[in-house]
Amino acid sequence: MNRYTAKRLPRQTGAAGWNAILPPQTALPELELDQTADVTIIGGGFAGLSAARRLHQIDPTLKVTLLEAGRFAESSAGRNSGFMIDLPHDLSSDNYAGQGLEADKAAIALNHRAITFAHEVAADCALPQEMFDPSGKINAAATLAGDRHNHDYAAHLGRLGEPSTMLDQQQMRDLTGSPHYTSGLFTPGTVMLQPAGYIRALSAHLAGQINVYENSPATGFDRQGSGWIVTTPRGKVSTGRIILANNGHLESFGFYQRRLMHICLYASMTEPLTEAQIKTLGGEPRWSVTPADPMGTSVRRISGSYGDRILIRTCASFHPTIETTRMRLRNAGWVHDRKFRERFPHLPDVRMEHRWAGMLCLSRNGSAAFGELDQGVFSACCQNGLGTARGTLQGMGVAELVLQGGSDIADHFLAQPKPTRLPPEPFASLGANTYLMWKEWRSGKE
Repeated sequence: MNRYTAKRLPRQTGAAGWNAILPPQTALPELELDQTADVTIIGGGFAGLSAARRLHQIDPTLKVTLLEAGRFAESSAGRNSGFMIDLPHDLSSDNYAGQGLEADKAAIALNHRAITFAHEVAADCALPQEMFDPSGKINAAATLAGDRHNHDYAAHLGRLGEPSTMLDQQQMRDLTGSPHYTSGLFTPGTVMLQPAGYIRALSAHLAGQINVYENSPATGFDRQGSGWIVTTPRGKVSTGRIILANNGHLESFGFYQRRLMHICLYASMTEPLTEAQIKTLGGEPRWSVTPADPMGTSVRRISGSYGDRILIRTCASFHPTIETTRMRLRNAGWVHDRKFRERFPHLPDVRMEHRWAGMLCLSRNGSAAFGELDQGVFSACCQNGLGTARGTLQGMGVAELVLQGGSDIADHFLAQPKPTRLPPEPFASLGANTYLMWKEWRSGKE
């Protein structure tokens, strides 16, 4: 009999700021009674929720159960920066350009599919613009090297036939209120999410269509005849098929051992700005910048019902344990404070209200962990740092693989080579963390 037991469960460091600034969350039920399902999804982030929605679209009569280990939007899905990016965004490159024009064109077309899917979610859930804003984003540069990265990337986008607009230093200051940036490259296709708001809304919407449970971690699953028994602390699900949409925790169940890189990123969010601080800052009330160097600092200014705030996201560390420490979060917070002062020296009295860490999963060769792992057990994991768009896309693809035997989305991920092996420990951790520190140092003011 095949048995898969989780050797660890998800643990988060710091309360997710995106979730904390929203009104109190309506609780969804925990799994407390044994039940049956046609398909059980483990993981309630972008991939898992998108898979559930796509399964229901294909076959509304299908009995689907979705299990989220903690509260919805408190996991990694509610801890990212909220950029749903349509364009090539290769974090291992110098300027985000991908692996070639044809590969990038194919990736863009697929990303547009994910964004269209998310637009439909936003419409069905009546998300306001402050939670789902198709406003585009800016690659912001603060050095001559960053300026060159922007010009190189703009040339690459031109070859792809994708629109972009260069912004000079004054235009960047007029937009952001910050004297820090020397140039910017605006691209219009990115959707800016309030990620916790999106995840909350989609999970609540699906709860009216399928069985959705939170605080119900899957601790293991066992073969039973032609199906499986999924076990949680307080109940079990007898299911025909399983979709693992738990990203790096796929490895916790024994799959893709020593092939997944567990990277933690850190973020801080300010308290609401006062009217005086808003006037001093200037600029537009909402904008979003990614750094011209992929290892630099992302910054967002948000406004709306949760106040006018600024988010800083930078610092990365490698953790085979799939969790970081409060000491690392504290140290990252010091860096965030320095990055904030560099960008907004005219706001010396602004304080950070929320700090948090979030895990993402990468592979050395950029491949997904996607496909059928055992009879009736499927994976939609390893989004390589692009959890919103790529997670949505993998969720759509795995649903089509399970019910239809395949699709162009599924075929895209199935055609990728298997994620390559990592070096043994401690060499993997030493090498990865040294490389990340070097890349962050090299990014400098970016």
